[in-house]
Amino acid sequence: MRKDDLATVRFMIELYCRGRHKTEKGKLCKDCQELWEYVQFRRSKCPFGDDKPFCSNCRIHCYKPEMREKIKEVMRYSGPRMIFYDPLVAFAHLRETLQRKSREKKMANGKNETKGKTNATGKTEKGEDAK
Repeated sequence: MRKDDLATVRFMIELYCRGRHKTEKGKLCKDCQELWEYVQFRRSKCPFGDDKPFCSNCRIHCYKPEMREKIKEVMRYSGPRMIFYDPLVAFAHLRETLQRKSREKKMANGKNETKGKTNATGKTEKGEDAK
């Protein structure tokens, strides 16, 4: 679990709560505090540990459906506004998202390159034994 990732989520929840629920800066309403505690709990149980991707890039969706909808609403509201409040975090998020998608695409292409290249005798198209 990365501390900077949790700090970003906390910031996004605060931004959402301040904009939608009119709370003071740095404070959360009861619903947003509940969401924040849930986020921390789920992150502490994440099987990916320090290599955890952003939830939007994750292949495992571990949030309960209602909490998942709440965090998606927070992200939809806060995401576009983050560029005005913390542009470095916003760009870092974008960079990591693009890098992860690029790695996943390369991995998928690497797997696809080896599929279907052996014939019935177990030889590759070049006549070599398949490993």
